[in-house]
Parts: sequence; structure tokens; C-alpha cells
Amino acid sequence: MKFIIQRDQLVQSVQDVMKAVSSRTTIPILTGIKIVANSEGVTLTGSDSDISIESFIPVEEDGNEIVEIQQSGSVVLQARFFSEIVKKLPMDIVEIEVGNQHSTMIRSGKAEFSLNGLDAEEYPHLPQIEEENMFKIPTDLLKAMIRQTVFAVSTSETRPILTGVNWKLENSELICIATDSHRLALRKAAINTESQSLYNVVIPGKSLSELSKILDDTSDLVEIVITENQVLFKAKNLLFFSRLLDGNYPDTSRLIPSESKTNMTINSKEFLQAIDRASLLAKEARNNVVKLSTITDGMIEISSNSPEIGKVSEEIQSSEIQGEELKISFSAKYVMDALKALEGTEIIINFTGAMRPFVIRTTQDDSMLQLILPVRTY
Repeated sequence: MKFIIQRDQLVQSVQDVMKAVSSRTTIPILTGIKIVANSEGVTLTGSDSDISIESFIPVEEDGNEIVEIQQSGSVVLQARFFSEIVKKLPMDIVEIEVGNQHSTMIRSGKAEFSLNGLDAEEYPHLPQIEEENMFKIPTDLLKAMIRQTVFAVSTSETRPILTGVNWKLENSELICIATDSHRLALRKAAINTESQSLYNVVIPGKSLSELSKILDDTSDLVEIVITENQVLFKAKNLLFFSRLLDGNYPDTSRLIPSESKTNMTINSKEFLQAIDRASLLAKEARNNVVKLSTITDGMIEISSNSPEIGKVSEEIQSSEIQGEELKISFSAKYVMDALKALEGTEIIINFTGAMRPFVIRTTQDDSMLQLILPVRTY
């Protein structure tokens, strides 16, 4: 194998596939990056057997030559060293050549590295996915849907299914739900699908976070193919595979209250900043609790009290409050995460009592919802 390639393209592809390479793997060859060169271009692959990422660098794009292939071939190189080397090479052009026993020469300007490679035949094959059932979604919408839900997945392995995001596709609507049993994030969007397939799968939160980092902010369509145990995201020159989580996701629809006793409309940024300030003194307490109580004339008091540190209270004006008076305590972090995920200046919060979950939505948009369980404070 021998080819000459533009360094910045190589660096970008290496960084993308590195997101799937794990240093802790039971299969030693997976600590490497697989490189395959043929007449069409160079393909890099990284995998930790949960996530696999394939990045393709075409020979030319928009009339510019990116790669010159002098000899086809393949090799697996140690990811940690290869990625560091490529980043620090002196010139814009890199030459890579594989010699005997997979020994690989990497040249740029006057710098020359020799890395011991491995046989690419021994690298596990990526799953072959039948692509008859697929749907497409604009990249920026996909990234938004991930950002607005993935933070709410559970980080605890006691219920592994909750470490993923539940994706349901029915009636041309995609619904993404994440919960760690203390809070829930939901986002839905209309999707154009050719097939009338119904899906109900759970994608690991870690996979979605990594995917979101790799995708560019464009409105180009990403193709999504779902099978029994894999999901494949296909973007331009990029394939991203992830395994799906086994098991049934809990039915979360009954968690979302249908009626409410107290409703308030409030400026999102003011509310977020007041909670942020109140949480300054709540950080020491193990659960970072902030209290909210309604007072007269549409005013809301946000307060926090840590006996050994001190206390804080602040009043903010809501644009509207309806219903019963309310005193409720909640995790400042959970509410701040939820507010950051919602888009829009005004939010509506629906409460159904001090011990029941409350729902935060934006005024303009019913495609997003954040639900949070209060904290008991006696």
C-alpha cells in the first residue's frame, strides 16, 4: 500500500474514527485504526465493538485532488501513536507506505516515522446491514434532537436500558425519550419515511453523543438504518454504526401528567440565572436542592438554605401564574439542564402539586418537553 494525502483531511478523518477506539478492549487489534486504500480513495475505520466509525477520503472532491493512490492495500496501525504523529507532522502533504511485515512508513517533509502495523485481515468486519428500511433526517435536526434528550440518560449501570435514548418511529413521527428515573426529556419531529415501518429501539447515550460531535452543522440529510441489534447513520463520507441496547424501555407516557394545578409562564434566561445563583450555596448539600415558592402578584421566590454555609433568596417576576399556591423543591442541576435544552425565551411550567413531577415546555413549541421529579425536603 502506498499513497500521498493532504494532511488536514487525514487528521480530520483520524479524529472522527478515534471517537470509536477504546484503549480498554478485550480484542487487542481494536486499539488500532484500519486503513484501506483503493482506486476510489482511503477508508479509515475505528471500533470498540459497541460503536464503529468508518470515514472515507475520496481521491478527489470538488475538482481538488486529495489523495494520490500509488498502490492499493491495507494495514492496521496503533491508533494512539498514529493519531498523535499525524497531528504533529511538519508539512501539508503526507506519504504513507506499507512495507514487509506490515511495517509502515509515514513521511512528511523531512520527518519520517516507521510504525509496526498489523494485518488488516484480522480486523473484525463491520456489520453488514440490509438497507431496505431507512429514513432520512436533516443533520442539524438530528443534532438538536440528540442535544435535547441525551443529557437525561442514566449514568448508572443498575438499569442498563436507561443509559440509552428510546427512539420511536410511527406515523412519520420520530419521538426521542431519555430518562434516568428522576427526570425525563422528550423531543419529537416529523420525518419523511418511504416505508411505513414502526421502530421502537434504544440507542446508547454514549453513541449518540459521539455521533453528534462528528456530524457537521449542515442541513444535509443523514440516512438512518435500523436493524434488530444495530443502527447505522450514513452521512457524507461517514458511516457510524452503534449496537442497540437489549430489553424493553419503560412506558414513560404515564409519567407525564395530563392536568396541572399551578401553571406559570416565565422568562427562561432569568429563571435559569436565578436558579444558578441559588445553587451556589446548595452545592455542598448532597443533592443541590433549590426551593421555589409562589408569592403575590405573579412573583416567584427562588431560595436555597445550607445550614452550615448560609442562605440565598431571590424574587423573579413571571409573566403569568394560574392556579394554586405552591412550594416545591428540586435539583438545581436537573432544572438547569432542562432549561439549557429548551429553545425559546419564554417557558411554561406545569405543576401538579409539591410531590408530583412537573413539566417544562417552551411557549412556542410543543415538540419538546422536560419533566422533573421534585425532591422531598422535610
